[in-house]
Amino acid sequence: MHGAGHRVAITGYGVVAPCGTGKQQFWSGLLGPGFSGAKSIEIADWDPSPWFDSPKDARRADRVEQFTLAAAAEALAQSGPLPHDPARIGTIFGTGIGGLRTLEEQVVVRVEKGERRVSPFLVPMMMSNASGAAISMRYGFQGPSETICTACAASTHALGYAARLVSWGTCDAVLSGGAESAGTVTAIAGFANMTAISSSLVSRPFDAARDGFIMGEGAAVFVLERLDLALARGATVIGEIIGAASNADAHHITAPSPGGAGAARCMRAALADAGIAPDDIRQINAHGTSTPLNDAAEAEAIRTVFGESTPPTVSIKGVTGHPLGAAGALEAAAVLLSFEHRLIPPTAGTTTVDPACGIDVVTGSPRPWEPGPTISNNFGFGGHNGSVVLAPYSG
Repeated sequence: MHGAGHRVAITGYGVVAPCGTGKQQFWSGLLGPGFSGAKSIEIADWDPSPWFDSPKDARRADRVEQFTLAAAAEALAQSGPLPHDPARIGTIFGTGIGGLRTLEEQVVVRVEKGERRVSPFLVPMMMSNASGAAISMRYGFQGPSETICTACAASTHALGYAARLVSWGTCDAVLSGGAESAGTVTAIAGFANMTAISSSLVSRPFDAARDGFIMGEGAAVFVLERLDLALARGATVIGEIIGAASNADAHHITAPSPGGAGAARCMRAALADAGIAPDDIRQINAHGTSTPLNDAAEAEAIRTVFGESTPPTVSIKGVTGHPLGAAGALEAAAVLLSFEHRLIPPTAGTTTVDPACGIDVVTGSPRPWEPGPTISNNFGFGGHNGSVVLAPYSG
């Protein structure tokens, strides 16, 4: 983060997603065909038992928390043990909704069986901060433990804030990212009735025929660490967070500001925070939800910031669905994998890019590239905008 202090290294990350659990399975999924045919895409045959001591412990964690602990385990296995003072290791996490599945199940229990049958674990399972708190408690991290709840921008905001805590020297390391599993019957009905969900049941970001998103779920967790401390302990540095920004449209509860003005300001602020120019960006991982308004506004914002010759742009929501508050975390993981494999994955599901968008959307097959600074965007209901800039580590 430009001029702020310490450089922020990423030394481990883990992923749970509908297109693959574990980093490399996730990458294979990113290169696969788009998802279609349902209002929601879920992780098939999910079994939380490998990450819990007993079936009872697993049952006392909502599905969103189960995803979180699985992703955190993979992240920390890669980073290796953190030798820092536990009081200086934070947990800054993002979610849009939290344990909605537990809430909905227990409402049904109360209606059908009465108040006395409601689980005493309802509150700790449904609360939005449960996932981040679970990482902190499982691993004994005693630094700042906070949850950001800004709809679909939540985990991008979490990563930005976590990186600042490291950059400022407040923390030596922070576990960050986001998780979501909110595809309940009622939630899907609510999104469908506000016409946000694709009526054709196809996610096709920036496509001329796009007509809404498909719900997704998942989690990604990252180990952010002071670069000097990471190198001193012999850790492998996977990449860096070099800038981030957050702002508000202050326009409408669900619609983006006209022309993507807020998104453009957010991207420019993130670039300024990173101390780089628009020409330095080599890839954009777009929010690209596949809704007509969001994609048009984001495309206009990209043209505003980057001019007519825009960087290669991808949205991964054709294979992940729209995982709401987990979106930014899964997209940051996709960026790190893009660095590793020297490929930009295609925008699955998209066949005919809307000419009105006027941006360079990667479609069809992965595009070879020379990894460089990449900006990832997320925008949430409430007018929340978030951008984070990741870069390969080059010493």
